[in-house]
Amino acid sequence: MINREQQIITWLREEPLHLRALVQASELELNDAWLAAGFVRNLVWDRLHGYENATPLNDIDVVYFNHEDCSVAADERYEQLLLEKSPDLPWSVKNQARMHERHGHSPYASSAEAMSHWVEVETAIGARMNVAGHIELNAPLGLDTLFTFTITPNPRHAIATVFAERVSSKGWLERWPKLSVQAMNERKSLNL
Repeated sequence: MINREQQIITWLREEPLHLRALVQASELELNDAWLAAGFVRNLVWDRLHGYENATPLNDIDVVYFNHEDCSVAADERYEQLLLEKSPDLPWSVKNQARMHERHGHSPYASSAEAMSHWVEVETAIGARMNVAGHIELNAPLGLDTLFTFTITPNPRHAIATVFAERVSSKGWLERWPKLSVQAMNERKSLNL
């Protein structure tokens, strides 16, 4: 039986757009960089729902960590480089070294720590192509709930209104009808 991590890696390799995005993002050689959030989550939900084709991505979130240059201008430069290679892909580049400011958290020490504070547990996952050409995953909150058809609030984020607004505005339940929303009070079982 294939484990969950290997299953996700296989799905990423099988999807041409995902594989191309992983290769192109790796060519930037950004520190602690990952293609994250919907890039991985949506593909898993697509496969669990039996969809043959990946649903279109609103954006491709490239997260990285560089505490020496936290400027928005740096993110924009990297985004422009990616757009020059693939203008058909909806790139979005964000340095996680400054993202703590958005939510009033203490500074993060890595991309994984930043992801561990994202709104939904299932969103906190990234993938990258390493220098040897192998796909690696970074899932600081684990992979289990990603495979249980749930949208789970992250207790580290813990803002119920933000979670509810995202579930409503993203259209996840319409796109993936087998999903269900876990209530904020059910999150204790995650041991986060």
